[in-house]
Amino acid sequence: MGAGAIIRDGLLVLALAPFGYYLSAIVAAFRFYRNPPVDTPFFPPVSILKPIRGLDRETYENYASFCAQDYPEFEIIFCVSDEREPAIPVIDKIIRDFPKRSIRLLVGSEPLGVSDKVNKMCRMVREARYDLLLVSDSDVRVEPGFLRDVVAPFANPRVGGVTCLYKGLTDGSLAADIEALGNSADFAPGVLVARLMGDLDFMLGAVMATTKNRLAEIGGFEGLVDHLSDDYELGNRIAANGYRVELSRRPVSIVYPHQNLADAFRHQLRWNLTIRCSRPGGHLGLLFTQGLPWALLAAAIAPSAKIGVAYLAGYVILRTVTGWEVGVSGMHDALMRREWWMLPLRDAVAFIVWLLSFFPQRIHWRGQEFYIRDKRLVPAPPRHS
Repeated sequence: MGAGAIIRDGLLVLALAPFGYYLSAIVAAFRFYRNPPVDTPFFPPVSILKPIRGLDRETYENYASFCAQDYPEFEIIFCVSDEREPAIPVIDKIIRDFPKRSIRLLVGSEPLGVSDKVNKMCRMVREARYDLLLVSDSDVRVEPGFLRDVVAPFANPRVGGVTCLYKGLTDGSLAADIEALGNSADFAPGVLVARLMGDLDFMLGAVMATTKNRLAEIGGFEGLVDHLSDDYELGNRIAANGYRVELSRRPVSIVYPHQNLADAFRHQLRWNLTIRCSRPGGHLGLLFTQGLPWALLAAAIAPSAKIGVAYLAGYVILRTVTGWEVGVSGMHDALMRREWWMLPLRDAVAFIVWLLSFFPQRIHWRGQEFYIRDKRLVPAPPRHS
């Protein structure tokens, strides 16, 4: 056997790696969603913390979903940067429309670091009445039983944090649909496989729940004010202290704005850069979770047409089953049910973004630009015209 044939066969073996990943994701989703959580009468009061900057699509409905929780006692604290914040009228309406709920609006936060979001979180923790804290992004929408499901794991004193998977709600634009599909098609399978392999040591930014005691043990949010990936750092530090990070079985929804392909591209690039800086090995390993480029390579170099077709068919079948098992059967994602046929297009975009994320980049975040240095945000100098 010549050197060319050895290299070819080696690549054909490597091209099977995504198939193994897809099978692992299917098994992980089946085990996770087929074991319902144990119902427990555990309802401690909760402080829900909402750092706000700007208006999201359907902002009122997003905020109102937290006010409609079927839960005995909780408060909601909103924090904005200043009186010019455009979300303030929406928050005022929420306060008027839900007079029986404990809802407060805080204006301003001490500039402890680069991350305006984490600066706000620091103030809200100090203002929170209750020990159990839940931080949620402004574009998140939840179902009435959400809070019960997130709180339940804390009945176990070894649990230090709880987080949630998320699916996308879009306006039907192509760019938003392509990006939102990644929640159920890429991100959730990766989290479930990580959970299958061992305990989680990270959180997901849409929902992060912990207690004041666990937060104080890692130095509070004050230690995260310069980090882009505050969610990863929070979960990682809690896990490093010997506490478990649990994953709620009820996903939340992210309400995506109307966006063009450039907007979606920048957002996905920022997400990839965050992973590369937080978990370099995990970011590199994403290559072996991407079945499309490997299937195309295998089809191009296969010694026979039948083998090439087998690789392509294996990709299509396993990719579709993975998306369906995780997104539709597990997360009840209406977008995945409707647009599953777009998965190859989503995979092509994801592979291009992954390749570009290896190059130095400025990231666009909440109207500002930053570099990432040693997992920390560094403000980028203004571009000269």
